[in-house]
Parts: sequence; C-alpha cells; structure tokens
Amino acid sequence: MAIPATQMRPGMIIKHNDVLHAVFSVEHRTPGNLRAFIQAKLRNLRSGAMFEHRFRSGDAIERVIVDEVAMEFLYNDGDDYYFMDTETFEQTPLKRETLGDAVDYLLPNLNIHVSFYDGKPVGIELPGVVEMTIVETEPGIKSATASSVTKPAKTETGLVVQVPPFINEGEKIRIDTAEGAYMSRA
Repeated sequence: MAIPATQMRPGMIIKHNDVLHAVFSVEHRTPGNLRAFIQAKLRNLRSGAMFEHRFRSGDAIERVIVDEVAMEFLYNDGDDYYFMDTETFEQTPLKRETLGDAVDYLLPNLNIHVSFYDGKPVGIELPGVVEMTIVETEPGIKSATASSVTKPAKTETGLVVQVPPFINEGEKIRIDTAEGAYMSRA
C-alpha cells in the first residue's frame, strides 16, 4: 500500500529498496526557501542496521501490511517494553531498539496496535494523538496569550515538547505523535 512520505510515523513498517524497514523516527524539515523533505531514521529488519534517509514530501512510500494485533502497553523493565493482547491476555515483550522514538509516547494502559510480520513483533502503530502530563516546565505566565513564543516542557515519559507559555506543570496536554508537537490542553 503506497502512502505519501508525509504520512510516515515512528513504528510503521515500510519496504525501502525491496527490504523491510521499521521507521524509527520521522522529522519534517523545511529549510528556508528549499523544498520540504522528510528525514527518517530507518532500521533494516533483516540486518538490524540503522540509517537515515531523506524522502521528498511527495515520495510514495510502500507501507507493508503486517498483522496488527490490538494490545495494551503495560510497563517497561529497562529496555524491554511489555504489551498485552487485549483478547488473549498474552504478553509480548518488545525491545527499545525495535520501538524507536515511539517509546516517548508509551504510557501504561495505552491501547495501540502491535505489528507482526511472519509471527514476530516488528513494530507498533501509535494513535495519532496522546494525552500526557507535564512534569517539568518554567512557571506559566498569567497574561500570556497564544503566540509564536514557546518553552520546553518535559512529559511523564521524558519526551520534551515545545508548549505555549501559559502551560504549567501538572497539566495534561494533547501531543501529535507524528510531529511530536503540542496540540492543545487535554
């Protein structure tokens, strides 16, 4: 199934140069007056090798259809992340290196889809939006209105996102998992 490069997400499985790759991270870049492109970090599923590749925004990416199983994220123990099949209650561990940047969005009880290829878990499909709590940021400014000014805020998973100045510690925010960007208060 072909999708535009702009729809690539961490955790997806794509076919690149006739080899299956897991998308580790995706960054949309628009350098000045040049054309926008997508910088993706990919992991070759056969060799395990990681590399970066630059896709043009309009490039067609061949997304590999894998078996997707609805699972719930339970917890992580070091680099092992445990997911439970919501129907059979069977647990499946995945390594941090398999999950890539997707680990920044994993909160206990989050429902996701785990991708299986040839019976092996190879990646996950994150929801488009996740809600997270801010655990660390500079104090909010009462008179602040929405503007282009942002400040860094650390979420409960350690992910740092740029947020408007009126967001305070302890608040829940909605984050776009494709861009890793603040969307709104939850």
